[in-house]
Amino acid sequence: MTTEALDSTRSSSRLRSFVARDHLGALVLTGAIPFLFVHERYQPDLGVGLGATTVDVRLSDVAVLVVVITAAVVATRDGLARLRAGRSLWLAGVALLAWLAFQTFRPVSLDDSLFDDHLVSFLKLLEYGLLALAVPLLVRRVTDLTIVLGGLVLWAAVAVAVALLQFFGVDIFGAWNAGWRQPSFLGHHDLAALAAVALALAAAGIAAGRRALPANGLFVVALVTGVLGLILAGSVAAAGGLALGAVVLWIAARRRFGTSGRQTLALVAVVAVVAGGVAAVRGDALEDFLRFLGVRGDNPPVGVETYSQRAVLAYIGLRIFEDHPVLGVGWQRSSRPEVFEPYVDDARARFPDVVDLAFPAEGREWGVQNLYIQMLADAGVIGLALLLLVGAAGLGLAWHATARAPTPWAAGAGLLASCALLTIAAEWASLGIVAGIPLQAASCLLLGLAAAGAATVEDAHV
Repeated sequence: MTTEALDSTRSSSRLRSFVARDHLGALVLTGAIPFLFVHERYQPDLGVGLGATTVDVRLSDVAVLVVVITAAVVATRDGLARLRAGRSLWLAGVALLAWLAFQTFRPVSLDDSLFDDHLVSFLKLLEYGLLALAVPLLVRRVTDLTIVLGGLVLWAAVAVAVALLQFFGVDIFGAWNAGWRQPSFLGHHDLAALAAVALALAAAGIAAGRRALPANGLFVVALVTGVLGLILAGSVAAAGGLALGAVVLWIAARRRFGTSGRQTLALVAVVAVVAGGVAAVRGDALEDFLRFLGVRGDNPPVGVETYSQRAVLAYIGLRIFEDHPVLGVGWQRSSRPEVFEPYVDDARARFPDVVDLAFPAEGREWGVQNLYIQMLADAGVIGLALLLLVGAAGLGLAWHATARAPTPWAAGAGLLASCALLTIAAEWASLGIVAGIPLQAASCLLLGLAAAGAATVEDAHV
């Protein structure tokens, strides 16, 4: 063997050893992304009996398990010190899960004929919540963050490419009509969440400077993917959340990186393009909503209209909360006919111009379709307060990382998490409590990234 070949072999061996030792956790987390961000209908599953129901174990569940096991192995080797910085988040999360466990096992919930289904849903919520704990254990340095963000952005690009094909009429993965909003292989809410992460990376690069952040080579891909993804998902709520997230990101970046006027204008332009694109894709739905409000036209509706139905369901959810303000009615029981039917007649009187099919009834249990209102109805004001506390803790950690992290990559993680968390928080206002979906995976990964950034601040002071 020649000296050159020997040196090459040694270099390759050192590279494999380096990757295996220092970045295996980030690689495992990145490898889980394609399984976490694909709709369950496109995943094979294994049915496992649980009481009167069946638990479907999917590849996404296996991916979560592998990530959690990897994090546990890393913790046994390196300790749990990196979790210390996120204690406010972990305490809030434990309190929320404890309260929801009480809601799941309280007598009225145990007597519900769908108790087994509700239990499975709670266990899914708990399972995906472990992702937030795993991230700061696996993402410890700039290379780790670059690997994970690179995986998220590239997978988002794949999802957006599929959505573009659907938009132009290719009938794949349950495509909607050409020219309308599209689900890709995720679903509208989940596509918006994945695109929000990509766009938050680009927004952080705009506000703080690309060279100061990890994965800067993917800036253009993240920008194009994020903008197109949010437009194609057609989520008005996500567009509104992006505007708020961009403001918070700008304030934080200006304090840390001295964002210039040109950078500010670029950030405003990105938000404006997304808002205009979403308005164009959702033009019919927005026009229907204006008619529902009495602002434009007076033609009677001929079918279920998105926003008028959401108003009806939100009204019913708030009425349920009004009668059960402290405890709520039990985990996921606001969609049960015996719970919502007493309020349907009042809802019809309150919204006389809404078509009958938009109202819930036995056989069409639409649910509340708003996480925050459903949390009020299901778990009372305590449940909503704990949920908001989790979100506030995550945002606090992200802000702390941006302001005080000793390295730009950790500050960039804080910027990204701030913007994306607020975008996704708004998206949850369009969806009720649905556990074990890509939207929850994105939420937990972002909370974990905020904790990882904050951990870097604490590491610097040890």
